[in-house]
Amino acid sequence: MDLVSFLASIPFFRDLSLEIREELSRIIVERECGKDQMVFSQGEKGEGFYVVVSGRVKVFKLSAQGKSQVLGIIEPGEPLGEVAVFEGKSYPAYAQTLEESKLLFFPRKAFVKLIGRDSSLALGMLAVLSRRLRHLTGLAEDLSLREVPGRLASYLLRVKREGDHQETLELRVSKGQLAEVLGTTPESISRALARLSALGLIEVKGTTIKIKDPLALRELAYRGGRRVR
Repeated sequence: MDLVSFLASIPFFRDLSLEIREELSRIIVERECGKDQMVFSQGEKGEGFYVVVSGRVKVFKLSAQGKSQVLGIIEPGEPLGEVAVFEGKSYPAYAQTLEESKLLFFPRKAFVKLIGRDSSLALGMLAVLSRRLRHLTGLAEDLSLREVPGRLASYLLRVKREGDHQETLELRVSKGQLAEVLGTTPESISRALARLSALGLIEVKGTTIKIKDPLALRELAYRGGRRVR
């Protein structure tokens, strides 16, 4: 794998000089993970962060009663466990693969040294942390202020992404995984999909969802003056 070229394809590494990308490639540890393998656990010392090359990883918290709440699903090209870089303490959540995955591990100490040489690395990481915070704020609003159809509408709009004019999107998660993300049950997800379809907001064909009325879908997600993130 050409690590230098791959790093250039990742948004927060894209603007780095070739020299810094080459130095980054030398500190990387490649890691292959099987399906359902733990990447790290909550409370484990944060020795560095990861970038997903292939596969997907879910990040989640567990309550004292063992109930799981998914905080996000990390796709290829996205970082994982980046809080450890700045805090230098323990990972604040669990991370587990959803399928066979390939990850790149960036040791904290070596990465921090490079940050001292190129401030754009720090700016890139701060941008990632800001997006994560925005996502978690939206998730908290979804779980506390919206009913399941509104949560689903908000999720679909986030997956579609701001400024993306494509009418269709592919759901790469099962109903069970989506239920974990939205804090509900697979049966409630099925009912919410059926409701949004009956209202003419979406059309569902297998894992493909066509957004037929984006304005109405956004209105449902915004209901009560709560903005979609």
